[in-house]
Amino acid sequence: MPEVEVADAAELDARLRAADAPFVVRGLVKDWPLVEAGRRSSRDARAYLLRHHRDTGFTVAIGEPGGDGRLFYDAAMAMNFRTLRAKLPDIFGRIDAIEGNAGAPPVYLASIDMHQFFDGLYEANHVDLGDRTCLASIWIGTKTRIAAHNDLPNNLACVAAGRRRFTLFPREQFRNLHLGPIDNTPAGRAISMVDFHAPDAQLHPRFPDALAYAQVAELEAGDALYIPALWWHHVEGLADFNVLVNYWWRETPRWMGSPQDALNHALLAIRDLPADQKQHWRDLFDYYVFDNGDDVTAHIPEAGRSILAPLTPESADRIRAFLLRNLSQ
Repeated sequence: MPEVEVADAAELDARLRAADAPFVVRGLVKDWPLVEAGRRSSRDARAYLLRHHRDTGFTVAIGEPGGDGRLFYDAAMAMNFRTLRAKLPDIFGRIDAIEGNAGAPPVYLASIDMHQFFDGLYEANHVDLGDRTCLASIWIGTKTRIAAHNDLPNNLACVAAGRRRFTLFPREQFRNLHLGPIDNTPAGRAISMVDFHAPDAQLHPRFPDALAYAQVAELEAGDALYIPALWWHHVEGLADFNVLVNYWWRETPRWMGSPQDALNHALLAIRDLPADQKQHWRDLFDYYVFDNGDDVTAHIPEAGRSILAPLTPESADRIRAFLLRNLSQ
């Protein structure tokens, strides 16, 4: 995977704006207090986090022992982990007790909002991303394996403690990753059904084609990785204790709808139509959405184009209200 150097926030901003593929920045956050604590020991990293945590319940996933840390489905396509709420000192006490034990069940806190669950942690450990409106999350856990998935926003992932291996694939490789269901998912996004440690050539015959396009990066504490929106990524926590801080941001306005919602609705309304009708709707989607040429509106007076005009917060609200009314009937 390409590696770049950045001298300051302005250069990082320029790199991010110009990038259409992943890249690694070694040592981007090496001076964070959290990184320095983790370099001393994993217990020091946990003690540092406890000094900043709020006295509230945290959502934690507990996996099965002896499972190589893989958080996935079981044989019945239910999750192979249980999710519960607990105070952070209790969660860390459990990690203290099992750390270093071979075959111990994975313990994983995923996508914890830094502002909501900690005081001062973000302020002391953050990357200057300019005028981007970011969601800053922290991921804490033992050795884990997270199946390949993608996210709608852009992502800057910073390793704060431990080590992580990322295996990335371009957006168009989704067919070769043999995706699972889009509604029954571990964390809201469809995941690859391939076990990267033991691929099944009969069940997942196209996976070698995906591997031809894979990019792999192994990150130490202090390193960062940029993952463009919708790139597929398989993530492994390699150390006995791992902490990641990531920043998500979208290049589109917040009032725009979610493409995933549109896909779900299309499954409901279009997928099972007769073939000739499906083709008609494909043509309409190309006309109104994907091609969206001047011929769509040139014959309509500008003041009367309604939602066919470029979207605004107000017209987006009208569409949302219209959909809610119709879906509730």
